Amino acid sequence: MAGQFHASEDPGMTPRRLAEMTDDWFRSSQGAAVARVETRLLKPMLGQLFGYRILQLGCSGERSFIDDSSLYHKIRFAPMYRPGAGLAVADAEELPLASDSVDAILLYHALDFAGDSHRLLREAHRVLRSGGRMLIVGFNPWSSWGLWRLFRRRGGIPWGARFIAPGRLADWLRLLDLQVDSIRYGLHSIPLRRKPLLRFARGWERFGQKINSPFGGAYIILCVNQVRPVTPIMRKWLPPLRARTGGAVVALEGRSARSRQS
Repeated sequence: MAGQFHASEDPGMTPRRLAEMTDDWFRSSQGAAVARVETRLLKPMLGQLFGYRILQLGCSGERSFIDDSSLYHKIRFAPMYRPGAGLAVADAEELPLASDSVDAILLYHALDFAGDSHRLLREAHRVLRSGGRMLIVGFNPWSSWGLWRLFRRRGGIPWGARFIAPGRLADWLRLLDLQVDSIRYGLHSIPLRRKPLLRFARGWERFGQKINSPFGGAYIILCVNQVRPVTPIMRKWLPPLRARTGGAVVALEGRSARSRQS
């Protein structure tokens, strides 16, 4: 639709401005309701993660969704400096982490608002160890939320997000040898803002999650970084070495000859 744009692709949308808009939206009644639904969905899936280090990436570092994880070392970066936040500032598309150094990763709507979603996904895959797991939270275009977005001529949060289809994202993951293990859906009600109306959304949400309807406004994909097979290096057997003067055969054949003589 004419006038539609992605917040991450707006020339005037700086990482600081995007983070501020996202934080403001999560403080609203609608954003808080979305966070509650996604947190409930994430909790059992976080229990399937194991290891030592877990990394959370998103367009804002203010809200943590990995506190319930059993992994010891929890890593979060902020897109901008905030006094008292205690978070390092880093670009999610150029992480200051070594390759194969993280056991689990949570991409919380990170691909929806990234400047380059492919680049961010490749960077997350780079730091994820073989056998590690990745949780990806994204907005679903095949939902009432995706339909509502088509009629929003202005951007804003969350309508300026990319809304990457789960099937399309699964193709991206397959190219990186990330195998989809499971997928859950949430936000089965229409986008509501008023608190009294949000109460009616709870019944729809319970029913949609019970049948895991693929038309929820948000999805959570759990994928596994497939273990890269180790190709053994086969030793190339060389022909037996012979003395230049026509003497006895040396190397392995020489040892076999001496054993036969003995």
